Amino acid sequence: MAAPVASKAGSAGTTSKPPFPELDFRSGARVEELNKLIQEFTKHDQREYDDQRALEIHTAKDFIFSMLGMVQKLDQKLPVANEYLLLSGGVREGVVDIDLDELNVYARGTDYDMDFTLLVPALKLHDRNQPVTLDMRHSALCHSWLSLRLFDEGTISKWKDCCTIVDHINGATNYFFSPTKVADWFYESISIVLSEIQKKPQRGMPKVEKVEKNGTIISIILGVGSSRMLYDIVPVVSFKGWPAVAQSWLMENHFWDGKITEEEVISGFYLVPACSYKGKKDNEWRLSFARSEVQLKKCISSSLMQAYQACKAIIIKLLSRPKAISPYHLRSMMLWACDRLPASYLAQEDYAAHFLLGLIDDLQHCLVNKMCPNYFIPQCNMLEHLSEDTVMLHARKLSSVRSDPAEHLRTAIEHVKAANRLTLELQRRGSTTSIPSPQSDGGDPSQPDDRLAKKLQQLVTENPGKSISVFINPDDVTRPHFRIDDKFF
Repeated sequence: MAAPVASKAGSAGTTSKPPFPELDFRSGARVEELNKLIQEFTKHDQREYDDQRALEIHTAKDFIFSMLGMVQKLDQKLPVANEYLLLSGGVREGVVDIDLDELNVYARGTDYDMDFTLLVPALKLHDRNQPVTLDMRHSALCHSWLSLRLFDEGTISKWKDCCTIVDHINGATNYFFSPTKVADWFYESISIVLSEIQKKPQRGMPKVEKVEKNGTIISIILGVGSSRMLYDIVPVVSFKGWPAVAQSWLMENHFWDGKITEEEVISGFYLVPACSYKGKKDNEWRLSFARSEVQLKKCISSSLMQAYQACKAIIIKLLSRPKAISPYHLRSMMLWACDRLPASYLAQEDYAAHFLLGLIDDLQHCLVNKMCPNYFIPQCNMLEHLSEDTVMLHARKLSSVRSDPAEHLRTAIEHVKAANRLTLELQRRGSTTSIPSPQSDGGDPSQPDDRLAKKLQQLVTENPGKSISVFINPDDVTRPHFRIDDKFF
């Protein structure tokens, strides 16, 4: 009778042992350790802003909006009542699909502390209730030329000098809106306005530390108190509605179905100043769905977003030379993964490590097959132009990441910690007092500006990418009036 009892005891002892820790088959890394490293990266990458920093964010934004009001007043080219899209993160962070090879390298901590992208419509087509048909006869997929025939004579007269001109056999003249000429005009106008502003500095006004034209975007770094803020300003063409070329995408099933309405997703799109690999830079614009992406981001789980941000930090450093892969490619892959995988799986809070490894695998798969479809226009392959040598070089680099993801995460953590240390060092050397806004007379900084800063802290840092409508009086550019969604200020 004793033997069976002993056997049962042994069996019970075996089943009570803790399960073997979950490992990544490829690298042997413990999934629990990878999760902790991703959490640590997130903690250092997403900093909390106090009221003082929020006020500095507001002051910089206020300055940029006032500056744009003065640009409008300069020659009345820009719409008086304009609608900007403010995105958290600069162009180099992949918030819009613009080529990075023409951009100067800026580093957080060294050059700036916070970065934003501001899409500024030079032209608007907002009165259409039907799919927008663009002139894609001369362009690659996802790109278009824009004829000013769509606009009135007054608009054509204003923008003639920013167009390329094509004369037809029948004697008619067609003006095509030129992204490069618009960018040149925008940079010159901003430079003139900033020069005028700096002749009569006001107390509390941000210090313009850098103004550079990077390809077709204008990068401005402002010093406000102890903060440095990078604004990548992008001249765009704004449309209401949806492009006909992406109409079939709406017929498919998507991860956001039932979570947000189709009206929210297809409320508008842009043409941004970027051309295809073989396109004509002076004429070709790229379709951008940044407004839609802001809405889709609401439906992505926090654990997947953490994995995406960590993966992005790794590839920005690793795949920077030659410039072939941008964070926007990774963003597209993440959206495809959301469509492909069950929502219940992607919602798991402790699966960030699985998502990181999956994103690396997806990116490597796309490189090896030289195929990365645009999420909104799948027939457009965003890697089609790359050479076999380039894609294999980057695929091999990603293989090293996949073999030791923990070490690359630790490196990313050290980079973001070093950037934060540089920022803190600047703050210690900089001003420690509250900074009044440009309109302030230097009075008590705890008055309405501070209350507004608290609201903006929530809007800018917790809900990035809100659509901001700005109504500027050209005769009083010091007082911009803007609406963030349904909130008025």
